[in-house]
Amino acid sequence: MEVTIDRNSGYCFGVEFAIQMAEDEMINGEQLYCLGDIVHNDMEVKRLYDKGLRIISREDLQELKDCKVLIRAHGEPPETYQIASQNNIELIDASCPVVLKLQNRVKNAYDIATEDQGQIVIYGQPGHAEVIGLTGQTNGKAIIVMKDEDLDRIDFTKPVTLFSQTTKSTQGFYRIKAIIEERMENASVAEVKVKGDTQAIAFNANDSICRQVSNREPQLKQFAAEQDVIIFVSSKKSSNGKALYSVCKAENSSSYFVANEDEVDEAWFEEAEHVGICGATSTPMWLMENVANAIRKIAVGC
Repeated sequence: MEVTIDRNSGYCFGVEFAIQMAEDEMINGEQLYCLGDIVHNDMEVKRLYDKGLRIISREDLQELKDCKVLIRAHGEPPETYQIASQNNIELIDASCPVVLKLQNRVKNAYDIATEDQGQIVIYGQPGHAEVIGLTGQTNGKAIIVMKDEDLDRIDFTKPVTLFSQTTKSTQGFYRIKAIIEERMENASVAEVKVKGDTQAIAFNANDSICRQVSNREPQLKQFAAEQDVIIFVSSKKSSNGKALYSVCKAENSSSYFVANEDEVDEAWFEEAEHVGICGATSTPMWLMENVANAIRKIAVGC
């Protein structure tokens, strides 16, 4: 049985950069705080904990003083920087450049939207760290949509500017965009019937999905199609992991989601000749290597 690791899988640039910054800060054994999990992978969080990285909540941040705190790749809302300044906290800012650019675009769009009663809509996971940072650019007024029913919170008779969390599915974003577009067109038609001739309601959709993430979808499709069995390695809390696993599952029905090598079931490989290992942008390569080695041992045992 041949076991192959997808070399396009693993950390995206932003996550890799944040972890490197954390390790550089702790090189002399100093303790470093991190606002939330540095990456959505429990195994990697444990590895960095052993090096001195301590995860804190936003509530914890308000109580800390005179220390160093790492801002992870997901970025943070303006409030975090204000608290740090008040409490004499040195911030090690590892925000992904792609996320920082998006935050700036959302802030500018919000400033413009307030002038004409417009709405900022973000396609993303409610409560996700990146989404919290993006919403912070709008004073908490952005409308977060994930499911079709979330769209009922939008007033389709007013202008809408749509953005996406950088790690969401491209297909999902364009599906939501199409639904909003249709509802706004219907709202315009209804307004014409009531008031007479009116202009179409302004709708501006911004595909702000990270291309390093979105490009993995076609790459994964090809990789999954070439294997008899796919083992997708990711933490179950990873939004990106869930999205990319669904891509594998759609292409190869013999795809299985595991958090680590302990969850591998040898029954999955009974008739397999080619097994592929892949993962999320938050999955470390060392963890995929562990899973691959566990499967190779199963193959030897067979």
